[in-house]
Amino acid sequence: MHKDKLSVMTQAAMFTALTVVATLIIQIPSPTKGYVNLGDSIINIGAWLLGPLYGAAAAGIGSAIADIISGFVVYAPVTLFVKAAMAVVSALVIRTAGRHSGALLPRIAAAAAAETVMIVGYALFEAVLYHSFSAALLGVPANVVQGAFGAVISVAAYELVIKRALGKNRK
Repeated sequence: MHKDKLSVMTQAAMFTALTVVATLIIQIPSPTKGYVNLGDSIINIGAWLLGPLYGAAAAGIGSAIADIISGFVVYAPVTLFVKAAMAVVSALVIRTAGRHSGALLPRIAAAAAAETVMIVGYALFEAVLYHSFSAALLGVPANVVQGAFGAVISVAAYELVIKRALGKNRK
């Protein structure tokens, strides 16, 4: 196996584990039996550092494992898909930003786009699960809070810590 591929796979495994831990460490219940957590911050950062493929794998698998551990097994399959989609969107927005990918505004746009995927994805799933779109809407405010929290933390952590660490390692 090529050294670079092994490195990326190792990093993806690390982001998978970090996603599980960040999702489990703080769980604030939402009205639709879900919960607000810190996992989205790791999902965005992982997507920015690993790209869409490995970022999606880490995000989806890590988040689904956290749902299973937390007893939200019914959510695990949709979580796998929604969180992977979040990572793909976040990574592609950053990639599309091209040479400006180190800038703050593309990172904010990437996080916002990813969190929009999460909010819409869970609303659609809960509409099917509860056979009611109005019941699903009860979870939207909690998902908006989670999304805002995840976006702010991921952007702040990247800008204040990770970007500086990456810059120092490249010198």
